[in-house]
Amino acid sequence: MRVFRELNHLPSFKNSVITIGTFDGVHKGHQKLITRIKLLSKQINGESIIITFHPHPRIVINPEDKSLRLLNTIDEKIALLEKYGIDNVVIVPFSRDFSEQNAEDYIRNFLVNNFQPKYIVIGYDHKFGKDRIGHYNLLESMKLTFGYEMEEISEEMLDDIEISSTKIREALNKGEVKLANELLGHNYTLSGTVVRGLQNGRKLGFPTANIDVTDEFKLIPKTGIYAVYAYRHGNKYKGMLSIGYNPTFNGKQQTIEVNILDFDKDVYGENITIEFVEYIRDEKKFDSAEALIAEIKNDEKKTRSILLA
Repeated sequence: MRVFRELNHLPSFKNSVITIGTFDGVHKGHQKLITRIKLLSKQINGESIIITFHPHPRIVINPEDKSLRLLNTIDEKIALLEKYGIDNVVIVPFSRDFSEQNAEDYIRNFLVNNFQPKYIVIGYDHKFGKDRIGHYNLLESMKLTFGYEMEEISEEMLDDIEISSTKIREALNKGEVKLANELLGHNYTLSGTVVRGLQNGRKLGFPTANIDVTDEFKLIPKTGIYAVYAYRHGNKYKGMLSIGYNPTFNGKQQTIEVNILDFDKDVYGENITIEFVEYIRDEKKFDSAEALIAEIKNDEKKTRSILLA
C-alpha cells in the first residue's frame, strides 16, 4: 500500500476508485465499504484510494471543542487500511484554507485534478466545500464534464457505520472490550512511548512500562485492569494493563501501565502498542501493599487463562 501525505507529490493514478472519509476505527461498517471499493477497482483494472484528513476536520474547525475522542491515531488508521487491502491512502493536511474552497473548486481542483477518478463512491449525505454546501447531487451533475462515474453508499450502510462508531466508543468507555472488538472486527489498540513512572510496580514485584499516549484525542478506555497483548519491535507478548490513578498509593494523575509477562528488559524510550483483549476488573484502593500484591497475582492468573483461550 502506498501512503501519500502531501497533495503536490501525488502520482498519476490508474483508473482510480476513490472515497473520502475519516474512517475512524476502520470497523466492520468501514470494511464493507472497503470491500466495495476494492471490487470496483478490480473490475476496471484500477486502484483503490481512500482519502482521509489529518488533523481531524472538527479539530481545525472547532479548536475550542476538546471533547472529540478518536478510535485511531493516523498511524493506527494507516496500518489498518493496509491490513484490509487498500492500494493507496492519501492523507490530506486539513486546514481552514482547505475548508474554504467552494464546492465546484473542491470537485475540479481537489478531486479531479489530483485523483483523475473513474469512480467516486460517496454517501448521499456527504457534504463538502465552503459552508458544506457541496453534496452528492452536485457531484452527479458534474460527472459528464469530468468523466467519472458515481456510486452512492446506501443510507443503511452509512447508518451502520455511524451507529457502530458510537457503540464502539460507548463500549470502550464502559470497559466492554469484547463488544468493542466484535464491532471493530479487530482488537482495539493504543500506542505510546515508554516513560519513567513512580516505580510502584517494580517495588511490588510487578514492573510495568508506563506508556505516554501523546495524541490528546485518542480514546483511552475505562479505568481498570485488562488482559492485553503488547507489541515491541514486531514481537508479541502477553500482558496485564492498568489504566487508572493508583489509588492505593494516592495517585493524582491517570497512568497507563503494562506489566509484560515473562519479560525483563529496559524499554524506556521505546514505542509499544497495546492490543486490548478483555476487561478483568475495576480499579480499587487496597488497605495495604500486601493486599494489592495478592490481587495482582489473581489478575495474572486470569490474564494467563484469558490469553490462552
